[in-house]
Amino acid sequence: MDATNDAIDRVREPVVAGTFYPSNPDDLGYMLDRLLANATPRPPHAAPPKAIIAPHAGYLYSGPIAATAYRALESRRDEITRVVLLGPSHRVPLRGLALPTAAAFATPLGEVAIDGAAARHLQSMPSVVVDDEPHADEHSLEVQLPFLQRVLGPDWILVPVAVGHATPLAVADVLAVLWGGTETAVVVSTDLSHYHDYATAADLDQRTAEAIVSRDVDAISTTDACGANPLRGLLELTQRAGLEIELLDLRSSGDTAGDRTKVVGYGAFAVA
Repeated sequence: MDATNDAIDRVREPVVAGTFYPSNPDDLGYMLDRLLANATPRPPHAAPPKAIIAPHAGYLYSGPIAATAYRALESRRDEITRVVLLGPSHRVPLRGLALPTAAAFATPLGEVAIDGAAARHLQSMPSVVVDDEPHADEHSLEVQLPFLQRVLGPDWILVPVAVGHATPLAVADVLAVLWGGTETAVVVSTDLSHYHDYATAADLDQRTAEAIVSRDVDAISTTDACGANPLRGLLELTQRAGLEIELLDLRSSGDTAGDRTKVVGYGAFAVA
């Protein structure tokens, strides 16, 4: 696979290192190892996930839940050479799905090269644009990268996609093009409910988790999950492919850090 970008040879530097996760490589590696070691493993007979859904808040808050999703992906370490990563555009209004012009994304653990061939292929799709602005300050993709680097090692390439206003069908069509075989893993980045009290959030997130597991595209809105648009696209594709979704972990910031008066919900899921 081609991991070059003919347009601009540059690196998208991390913007939330030191806030969402440690900026020191040793500290970051230690934190990731601890989170992964403490995550509940799936049963040995469970099918390896083709895709995972993981939260994207600061590691203090969502790290334990994200680690549960990534521990499920560890069993595929030796076969994955490409990761398709989709997350919402929080700060920049976006119609469709945006690819960056960068040749690589960096974290304190090193650089991850972009799959330039896949990016060029996607540019022919009507829902896809090339735009660095949605990626510049976006944390939903960045915070997943150190987990991926720790779990998969250095030998993989990335297709980073920021998702704005896009239909489930449009997102599913893009995912279908990128789906590939055993060499490709898909990660959808989303948090769940935002800033409700602990009990209310637990009820809302349980409902959302049930909708995700049952692949009910229409039951999930942007108030249920900030990454609803990429999430709904994944659910649409799982319906087409007849895949199953498993809930791995469901908690909130009230369980991991902070008070329980205003919490953010987090879920980890495996698609196999």
